[in-house]
Amino acid sequence: MKRWQKWTLGIGIAAAALGGIGYFNQTALTLAFVEYRAGKTEIAEHRPVEWQHGPAQAEAPSDERPPNIVFILFDDLGINDLSTFGGGVAGGAVSTPHIDQLAAEGAIFTQAYSGSATCAVSRAQLMTGRYPTRTGFEYTPTRPGFGRVVASVNNDIRDDLPPTEYRAEAEVGMPDYDDMGLPTEEVTIAEVLKERGYHNVHIGKWHLGTGKGFHPNEQGFDESLLMTHLLHLPEDDPDVVNAKQEFDPIDRFLWASGRYGTTFNNGKVFEPGGYLADYWTDEAVKVIEANRNRPFFLYLAHWGVHTPLQATRSDYEAVGDIKPHRLRVYAAMLRSLDRSVGRVMAKLEAEGIADNTIIVLSSDNGGAGYLGLPDVNAPYRGFKINFFEGGIRVPLFARWPARIAAGTRIDTPAAHVDVMPTLAAAAGGALPQGVAIDGRNLLPAATGQGLMERPDAPLFWNSGYYKVVRAQNWKLQVNEKQGKSWLFDLANDPTEQVNLAEKRTDKLAELQALLNAHHKGRKPPLYPSITDSAIMVDKTLAERFEPGDEIIYWPN
Repeated sequence: MKRWQKWTLGIGIAAAALGGIGYFNQTALTLAFVEYRAGKTEIAEHRPVEWQHGPAQAEAPSDERPPNIVFILFDDLGINDLSTFGGGVAGGAVSTPHIDQLAAEGAIFTQAYSGSATCAVSRAQLMTGRYPTRTGFEYTPTRPGFGRVVASVNNDIRDDLPPTEYRAEAEVGMPDYDDMGLPTEEVTIAEVLKERGYHNVHIGKWHLGTGKGFHPNEQGFDESLLMTHLLHLPEDDPDVVNAKQEFDPIDRFLWASGRYGTTFNNGKVFEPGGYLADYWTDEAVKVIEANRNRPFFLYLAHWGVHTPLQATRSDYEAVGDIKPHRLRVYAAMLRSLDRSVGRVMAKLEAEGIADNTIIVLSSDNGGAGYLGLPDVNAPYRGFKINFFEGGIRVPLFARWPARIAAGTRIDTPAAHVDVMPTLAAAAGGALPQGVAIDGRNLLPAATGQGLMERPDAPLFWNSGYYKVVRAQNWKLQVNEKQGKSWLFDLANDPTEQVNLAEKRTDKLAELQALLNAHHKGRKPPLYPSITDSAIMVDKTLAERFEPGDEIIYWPN
C-alpha cells in the first residue's frame, strides 16, 4: 500500500471514530493528522557540512578558465518586490540594494518569464531547456495528502469561491512523492557542465524528486545540501517571527506538516544551522572558497519568500513598522535574500574570481495571491497559479563582468527554458545529441554580439487544459475547462486589461494554430492532476470573490 493510501485510510478511520461520537470536524481532524504524521519524522541535531575542496593552486588564472557559474533562484518572488524595477515592498519602504547592484552591473531581461506559474515545472525547464510537452513534467509534485487537505480546508472555510475539486481516484497508482521526479533520461545543465570539467554544487530547494535516479546527486550535481522540510526556522525558535494566514489552505497545510530539516548528499536528515536563507548563504560562501581554483557551478535555490512566512527578529525589526504584520514579515524575508546576494558577490570579489563568474538571478514564478498582499506583482494582473503576466513575469538578471557590459538591457522576451542552453554556451559545453532543446542561447544579446537565437520564437506555457502562447507581442490564453480564451496585445496593453478574443479572430486563429502545433504529439503528463482549483485573477485570497470577478481554473 502506497503512503497516500495509508494516509487516506488513517484519516478515514479517525474520521469514523470521531464522527461516531459527535466530535468530527473534517478540517481540524485532517490538519491534526497531517501534523501527527509530520511529527514522526526523525531529525538529527545540526552537524557541519564537509564540502569537497578543489586544488590548492589553480592550474590556470581565473580569466583563462571556463567561467564559474552561480545561479540564484528565489521562490515566489513578486516582480514588484525589487526596487530594480522602481517598486519595492510596502510601496518602496524596503529596497533591495544588492540585487539592484547585480542587475545594474550586468544584463536585465526586461520581459522575462518563468517556465510555469508553479515552482517545480519551472525548475524542470531551467534544468533541461525543454517544455513539459517534451518531458511530461507538467504538474508540481505535492506531498502525501496535500490535495485532499487543500480541497477540504478550502471548501470548509470559503463560502464564496467555487469549490476545489479533489479526485481521489486519480491518485490510484500515483508515484510516491519522492518518485515524482524529473525523468532520468533528461539531460540537465549540471550534466552538461560536468562534461566540461565543472564541479557542481546544489544548495536549497530541488522539488524534482529524491527517489532513485532523481536526487540532485544523480542528476549531475557532485554535492547537494538539500531542503527536506518546510520551515525556515522552528516555529518556536526565540529568533523567529511568524505570520500565519488562516484564510489560506496551503499555508495551513504547510504549518501542519512543516518541520525544519536538511540533508547532505542524501544522508540522514539534520537541523540546518540557522535561518535557512542565512544558513544556505553561509554554506554557499564556503563552496565558493573551496572551489576558487577550478570551474564550478553553484545552484543556490532559496526557499524564500515562499510561505510559511517566517523572518528573523533582527530583519523584522530592521524593516520598520510596516502594516499588516504579514507584509512586515514578508519584507524581512526579502531583506535576508538581498543580503544573501550581497554576500555571494562579496565572496567572489574577495577570492579574485568575480570578473569571470556568471551570476544569474531569477524567481521560479510570480508572487502568490495566497499571501494576501495585493501589490507583489504590480502593475500586472494575476498571481502565482495562473498564466496572467503577474503569475509568470519574473526577474532575470545576468552579471559577467568579463563579457557583459554594465547597464545592458534586452527587451526581447526570454524565459526559463532559455537558461540551460545559455549557460551551456557560456561554458563552451555541447548540448546533448539527439535531444530537442526548446530554449535559445541568450548570450549573444547579453554580450552585445548580436541577437539571441530565434528572437521571434513563440513562448509556451501549459498546465493540463490551461494553455498559453506568446508570439511576438500577442498572447493567447486558453482554458478548455472554462471554454474561454483571452487574447491580449501586449505592445499596447501590457497589463492585460482588454480581451480581444472576439474582436481579433484572425489573431486568435493564428495563435491557436501555434498552440495546436506545439501540443501535437506531446508527451503526456508523468502523473495525473488530482485537483481543480478556482483562482482569482485580480484579488488575493484574503479578499472575497464576488460575482463578475475574473477567475481561472488550475489543475494540479
